[in-house]
Amino acid sequence: MSFAGRLEAELEQFRKDGVYKRLNYLEAPQAARTKMQGRGEVVILSSNNYLGLCNEPAVVAAGKHALDQFGAGTGSVRFICGTFTIHRELEQALARFVGCESSLTYVSCWNANEGLCPTLLGEQDIVISDQLNHASIIDSIRLAKTITKCQTAVYRHSDMADLRDKLRAAKDARLKLIFTDGVFSMEGDIARLPDIVALAREHDAVVAVDDSHATGVLGRSGRGSAEHYGMLGHVDIITSTLGKALGGAAGGFTAGPAVLVDYLTQRSRPQLFSNALPPTVAASALAAVGYLERHPALVTRLHEHARYFRERLIALGFNPLPGETPIVPVILGETAQAIRMSELLLDEGVFVTGFGYPVVPQGHARLRCQLSAAHTRDDLDFALSAFKMVGTKLGLI
Repeated sequence: MSFAGRLEAELEQFRKDGVYKRLNYLEAPQAARTKMQGRGEVVILSSNNYLGLCNEPAVVAAGKHALDQFGAGTGSVRFICGTFTIHRELEQALARFVGCESSLTYVSCWNANEGLCPTLLGEQDIVISDQLNHASIIDSIRLAKTITKCQTAVYRHSDMADLRDKLRAAKDARLKLIFTDGVFSMEGDIARLPDIVALAREHDAVVAVDDSHATGVLGRSGRGSAEHYGMLGHVDIITSTLGKALGGAAGGFTAGPAVLVDYLTQRSRPQLFSNALPPTVAASALAAVGYLERHPALVTRLHEHARYFRERLIALGFNPLPGETPIVPVILGETAQAIRMSELLLDEGVFVTGFGYPVVPQGHARLRCQLSAAHTRDDLDFALSAFKMVGTKLGLI
């Protein structure tokens, strides 16, 4: 079989298995409602635009100004061709915002995570990962294991007894790095950060938290999972994204002690061998951080919407996972059912994605609803009416 023929056969199997992904094309910005090609206006319940900053005029204007001031791109790697002052300003703002001494930006949080484990860990070290961590953390660990021959371990999701056992077994490791999501994107639950940090201190370990779904979302002013628990300044390493609540353009960062950031600048391969974040994106993200600092009520509104939507879904007879984040997974069971429901909801003008195996475990297929501060009560009620109609049609409620 030819190369192209083999790929086509595998793609056909994806279609048969119900996991083939079809792209929907938008003709307007990410917002509470947008225009979808061939569909017209739809309410979006599948975006990480938690605060509605993707098309906030002040955020957009900052990017336009940076385009005129700095140009379209960086041209090369920062240490080779120079680094723009806008990157320094953004990194200072991000470090302050998440309660760390310093930060370093990357073109994505995937790159930030990928740059962490292989840079810090060697044969004498171990990284201990939550079972439900994001794919970027998993791939970072796989890369480190392959390159540096570090040790690895996985603890059952949010199981502190199992984490303690893993730490005890690794007592002779030089560096014990615990790596966890702050908010787990498919479940919508929050890491048990106080317990994790306490165990880390007890066992002389270092804690790294990927706060991509928590930055701008958790805490009174959106500073993330550390603020949510009253622990700002007590987490060793924070990685996060600029591509979700903070304007949604692109980019990520690693924050922590100044010595860590200096070391990553010297040795982190995604930093050393890839162009820096475009200055337009850096400026938009900086404006988004400033906007959030001036408008913390956005976070309050976001959580009000999430509570309202979750409560109304339950009243309709659906089974969303319990939680306190704006990620509201509606459990449906089988993949085909989740995909079919997402298609019928889109027919009714509601864009929400269905997920099944292997993204989530067998029998736990779901619609992952994501709320935004930009939604109005009318948007939410419109979506709930569509859920009621489709759920009744499919015999789910």
